[in-house]
Amino acid sequence: MLAAERRNLILEKVHENKKVIVSELSKEFDVSEETIRRDLDKLEEDGHVIKSYGGAVINEKGSIDLPFNVRWKSNTQGKQKIAELISQQIEDGDHIILDASTTAVFIAKNIKQKRHLTVVTNSIEILLELADVSGWDIIATGGLLKAGSMSLLGKKAEDGISSYYVDKAFISCKGIDLKKGVTDGNDETGGVKQNMLSAAGRVYLAADSSKFGKTALSKICGLSDVDVIVTDKKPDGPWLEAFEKMGIECLYRE
Repeated sequence: MLAAERRNLILEKVHENKKVIVSELSKEFDVSEETIRRDLDKLEEDGHVIKSYGGAVINEKGSIDLPFNVRWKSNTQGKQKIAELISQQIEDGDHIILDASTTAVFIAKNIKQKRHLTVVTNSIEILLELADVSGWDIIATGGLLKAGSMSLLGKKAEDGISSYYVDKAFISCKGIDLKKGVTDGNDETGGVKQNMLSAAGRVYLAADSSKFGKTALSKICGLSDVDVIVTDKKPDGPWLEAFEKMGIECLYRE
């Protein structure tokens, strides 16, 4: 097994269990504890974990996007619920934007029965997912491919989005807070999503319940810039009251 592959698997375990133990990882991967410590050094250097005595814990404030394969396995049931709700909001003939989140891939999988859609995206995974759909216009934003993220980013991506105007944009986030608004892990992804908001007539925020009350590094927008919030569980009363005051529709599964 390559070191990079082993580190990705370790990262999956950190996000599943919130911590890992050196001795347990050494046995599981059949490598020395020193090798595991070097792996954790690298993951800490990249901002994913914080080393602790005998292991490491998740870095909740990390600003580095996780590899796509790690994000894909996180809360798949919640993402599927969100995708099903969003599918009901998309009509035949719509022009839409999908960001490069794993939730957006679930959305793409759930809308293939729609007709004559135009989809603008910076997601390599979505481009692959929709490559066999006929009768649609699939538009890639262009931009710089960021290693491991399966996304196109940078000024070229932002400019590509700005040249279109769509009916609906579907974006994700790392955190949603009543005062601090909608945030993401870094300026690269946040900047692209800001342009997606500007290009859309109606903005949908896909945020599973784990994102509520969280704040990440880079601000995407204020809550008032969002038209609809789609989530996997009914938010608590204060959230629903705030959404109602701001005129934000909230969709969820009971």
